[in-house]
Parts: sequence; C-alpha cells; structure tokens
Amino acid sequence: MKENSLTKSTEKNENLYYNTVVNLWKQLSDEINPSTLEFELEVYKKLINFFQVGEFYYGIFNLTTQDFDYVHPNVEQVLGFKPKEFNVKNYFECIHPEDRPWMANFENEAGKFLYSLPPEKLFSYKVQYDMRFKTKDGNWKRILNQAVTIQLNDNGGIFRTLAVQTDISHIKSFGKPSLSFIGLNGEPSFIDVQIGEPLFPFKEKLTKREKEILLHIIDGKLNKQIATILNISKETVDKHRKNMIEKANCSNSGELIAMAIKNGWI
Repeated sequence: MKENSLTKSTEKNENLYYNTVVNLWKQLSDEINPSTLEFELEVYKKLINFFQVGEFYYGIFNLTTQDFDYVHPNVEQVLGFKPKEFNVKNYFECIHPEDRPWMANFENEAGKFLYSLPPEKLFSYKVQYDMRFKTKDGNWKRILNQAVTIQLNDNGGIFRTLAVQTDISHIKSFGKPSLSFIGLNGEPSFIDVQIGEPLFPFKEKLTKREKEILLHIIDGKLNKQIATILNISKETVDKHRKNMIEKANCSNSGELIAMAIKNGWI
C-alpha cells in the first residue's frame, strides 16, 4: 500500500511539472490561429550556425499547439527515437526525474526574461540550459537545449522557436543543470542565471550542515579538525558523515565524495 501511494505521488508530481511547463509556453504564445502565419523551414535551418554543434538534432516548436512542427531525423542518432515517435509528452518523459523541476523553473525564469524584452529583441536572445535525457535504449545523456525565437504572432507573442538539442556528455557528465541567456546581435549575455522565486523547490540531497562537513572532508580534514572549525563535537561530525554515506547509499567517504560531485549536491 505504501509503495502504491508513493508511485501515485511521483506520477502526480511529474504531471504537475509537465502541465506547468505547457501552461508557461501557452502564456508566451498568446493563442493565435497558426493558419494565419507563414512558415518557411529552410530559412530557419540557417540559424543552426548560432548553436554549438556536435551530435545533435533540431526541431521547430510551436508554442500555440505546445508540440513540435518538425523534428530532424538526427533525433534517432541522439536519443534513439524516430521523428514520428517524438512529441512533447515523450520528450518530457525522457528528462531525468531530478531534472524536471529544474526544467520547469528554467522555463518560468526564461518566460519572465523574455516578457521583459520588447518584441523586436526577442530574436536577439538564445535561451540555453542542460538536462539529463534517457535514450530509447535506457542510457542517460547530458543534453544542452538551445532555443531562439523565430516567429511571433500578430499580438507580439512567441509563436515558434527553433530548438537544438546537443549531446554534451563528453563536456559535462555531472553537476547541476544551469541556465543562461545568450545575447545575439550585440546584446549582452547572462550566464548561469540564478532562479529568483522557483515554482518548484529544488530537492536538496544534503542538509546545509552536511554540505559544510562534506566540503571539509573533500579538503582532506579529519573529523576532529572539522569539529573544531565548526565548533561542534567530533561525535556530531561522525554522525553526519555516517548519515551522508547511508543517505547516498555509498560504502565509504570516497564513494560519497564522487557521488556528491557527480550529482551536483555541493
């Protein structure tokens, strides 16, 4: 019964993240009839030059329908899916569960930033952030998402964006996702943007005190030295170290350090 309740709670959270992101996209688009607008894919392909390339695919995303108008066949090379299999729902399901609240918060922060710009400057910014994606065969890849506005609706809202998804696992294999707004056409860039008021709280694996102790452990300090620095007892440090190792399902401090760095806990 407890396991079933936990499963339902997890599914509820995942649906909440998905529905929140879809609603954010809808707000940015301002609702409009797509048939009233021209769409030339070949023109937008040239925008690929703005992006970091490697093993990547790109797609045209429609904020009015909240789905892709086009997905390049390279998606099969990167994630293992055929273009016809790939829609926003299964795109979202590919995102690592721990990264879904990050993605929702990033989209909210990006929306606030784009709302603050005059319509003519919407084309001069690239929104980029990274997440872990599960491929069709069950492997995980770190994917850099980069998106630019390519078409506005009659009300000045964003209608279509060009999104490029690049496998950056060889560059960034661990750590927290990060958000940046990259200025084009001479506009300033904003790197590693901090989330102001998150829609969803980030789930911290370690407490503030545990992080303090772990940082000292990484520096090579003994428990007695850490106790002196933090003005707590050695027994308290011993207990925190033991709790962290158990919490991370590790066998020793070395494994704990590797796990913490890999997953961006500190």
